Amino acid sequence: MIKKKIKKKDNVINFPTKLSSLEKEVEAIVFAAAEPLDIKTIESKVSKKIDVEKTLLKLQAEYSGRGINLVCISHKWSFRTSPNLSSLMIQEKTVEKKLSRAAIETLSIIVYHQPVTRAEIEEIRGVAFGTNTLEILMELNWVKPGGRKNVPGKPIQYVTTDDFLSHFNLQKLSDLPTVDELGAAGLIDSSNIDNAIFGTGKFYKEKQDDKKEDIYSNIDEMLNSTLDSENDK
Repeated sequence: MIKKKIKKKDNVINFPTKLSSLEKEVEAIVFAAAEPLDIKTIESKVSKKIDVEKTLLKLQAEYSGRGINLVCISHKWSFRTSPNLSSLMIQEKTVEKKLSRAAIETLSIIVYHQPVTRAEIEEIRGVAFGTNTLEILMELNWVKPGGRKNVPGKPIQYVTTDDFLSHFNLQKLSDLPTVDELGAAGLIDSSNIDNAIFGTGKFYKEKQDDKKEDIYSNIDEMLNSTLDSENDK
């Protein structure tokens, strides 16, 4: 009895075989395309005239049992991942976006003057908030509401979060650069800043007190000038 040798199949994936050079052209054109192609577009790219539709149907049959399928949607052809493998292709992608200048300034004010209200931030910046500036910082979880200020209207105060410290590799807020360090780096003009109140809740309060003093001094000057003019009569 003669025993026949049985050849074992290896695990090498065999891609479509017995394709003519023009059929390979069609395959390559569809594969390399950034978007699905219609038959007319494919015909314009092959080097010689060929029955493109027949070729596409042949390739579709060849790829039907593979991880990549050739599909036709709305008369346009493209290679797609096999539907039963689509779950393997899902991945999370982090999209990096630069913060706007307004967001950076707002974050800096909150960092150094927290807890601080929206109105106080606008007062220190000197301009009103842009659209979603504060919301963007909260979405990043760098800033959060920190209670309400005990003044009429009870406005929300904002503070930084632990995620802010983690992102900027800080152990605590006191690790942030001081006024002198910021001045030495040329980032601020430290000669015009009172170290005793910079970075504390006193900053805004004293600014408000200065405003009140200016108002009162203006009133005094106005009254004095009026009295002087009356005495001269």
